[in-house]
Amino acid sequence: MKSLLPLVLVIGLASAYGLWYQRTRGTVKAKSGQALITETMIGGALGSRATLVQFSTAFCTPCRATRVLLESVVADMDDVAHIEVDAEAQLELVRTLNILSTPTTLFLDSDGLEVGRAAGAPKRAQVIAALSAIRK
Repeated sequence: MKSLLPLVLVIGLASAYGLWYQRTRGTVKAKSGQALITETMIGGALGSRATLVQFSTAFCTPCRATRVLLESVVADMDDVAHIEVDAEAQLELVRTLNILSTPTTLFLDSDGLEVGRAAGAPKRAQVIAALSAIRK
């Protein structure tokens, strides 16, 4: 019985970590006091109300799903732009903005200030809620 205790402990800790990891991936977290992100940094024009900047890599399967989701959300909004940045080609920008995984989506206001961030694939409702919180 004593020999099973370490195994049960490891399985319990691994399960707790897995649950925590799944719950935090894709969640949009509010940011404040971030640096200004310019159009030249991300290679595209900012939206008049908001901009979604998605950092992706070629081998990332969730990145493709995130791209489709963000493009479909932005298609109905004339004042919101979606810009996809290749994280492998823009390593200096990735380091500057502290992008730790792909996909990572930054939510920018009309001035280019980061007001939110989602690491992982966000859900449609979370994206729409985050965009509705951004005012002109």
